[in-house]
Amino acid sequence: MNPIRTPFRYRYFNASLTLIAVNVLFFILTMMRPGLYSSLGISAAGLIGRRYVWEPLTYMFTHGGFRHIFFNMLALLFFGIPMEKKTGSCEFLLYYLLCGVLNGLFSVGLAYVLTLVTRNSVYLYVPLIGASGAVYSVLLAYAVFFPRSIIYIWGLLPVPAPLLIVIYFVIEFVSQFVDNSGTAHFAHLFGIIIGWAYLVIRMGINPLRVWKDAYRR
Repeated sequence: MNPIRTPFRYRYFNASLTLIAVNVLFFILTMMRPGLYSSLGISAAGLIGRRYVWEPLTYMFTHGGFRHIFFNMLALLFFGIPMEKKTGSCEFLLYYLLCGVLNGLFSVGLAYVLTLVTRNSVYLYVPLIGASGAVYSVLLAYAVFFPRSIIYIWGLLPVPAPLLIVIYFVIEFVSQFVDNSGTAHFAHLFGIIIGWAYLVIRMGINPLRVWKDAYRR
């Protein structure tokens, strides 16, 4: 048996709620001590320059404000729990944490590329924070495991889950070039791409094939 695809024994222990609780705890700590942002968020300067080796993990539990953490945790609650029940808590945790860590590392790599291209070292010091990349990975997995699920945007507009993934991908790709708000759109894109690779390599699932089969009739 391929060790990469060896499944975990199914167990369910509310890992999604535990992740939400840890995020809330980190949020409270950073509100009390804002100086923690510089060592918890991930940046090339911190990870490589100062050797803060914990940053690829801690950055995804660190958020910049109430709105930031609220919407990320709301998405994790709605989409993470169904995915966790479908795959089991161990698989879900591996998926969430691995996608999040790789997202952070790819972001550091992108910072180096931007530094070389623009010759501006500011990219090495800008920290990435938030669970958005991992949450986008979870949203992708939800759309794959529940391809006929309908998600209501703003509680009103019904959108099939696979179509929502496509819409989000296009929006984030375009926004990366036109939005100057400081949102890390590239991290959202990485979340979808890394999640896609995990499903193919680890679980042997082709999202496109799943969606095609789900809407064949």
